[in-house]
Order: sequence, then structure tokens, then C-alpha cells
Amino acid sequence: MVDAYVVDALMRDLVGHDHRASAFLVYLVLVAASEEGAPRLSHAQLAERTGLSKRSVQDAVLHLVDRNLLRVTRRGATEVPQYEPLTPWRRSRSAGQRTSA
Repeated sequence: MVDAYVVDALMRDLVGHDHRASAFLVYLVLVAASEEGAPRLSHAQLAERTGLSKRSVQDAVLHLVDRNLLRVTRRGATEVPQYEPLTPWRRSRSAGQRTSA
């Protein structure tokens, strides 16, 4: 299930403002894949799933990392990366609230 914010705001931000439709597509694929745990996909696999070129996927991943929408970890330099789509708009409500005594 895709968070409503992704369609209502993030799509306009990535596609309209940043002119990075490829980043939006990659984000959607990774969100869908993360429903089964943190996905491990190569750039080639992401390219196949999105219909983008491998280079476009690489650029999109870098853009998402720069925008703090994606965390990428690797066990080694040649290992397939593990992706964690981030949702910075879902801040904990309790983090900003004070308790009254």
C-alpha cells in the first residue's frame, strides 16, 4: 500500500519540482518491494522493473539518497545493495509533544 503523501506531495516534488520522474518510479518500486522486507536489488533489476536505463536508475538512487528518501547499505563493494525507503514526513507525534505534569 502506498502512503497517500507519496502520490499527493512527493510525486509533484520529485517529478514537477526536481524534474526527476525516474526517482519517483524507483521510489515506488522500492516501496512496493519493501513490503516483504528490505529489498536487495541490483541497478539492472531496478532498471528492468521500472523500464528505465541502468544509468537512469543509478542517478535516481543518488537523488533519492541526497533527498533523504532512501538509505542504501552494502556488505561489500561488489555486493548487491540493500535499500530502505525512508518516510521523513511520518515523524513521531510524541517527539514534538511535551508532557504536562
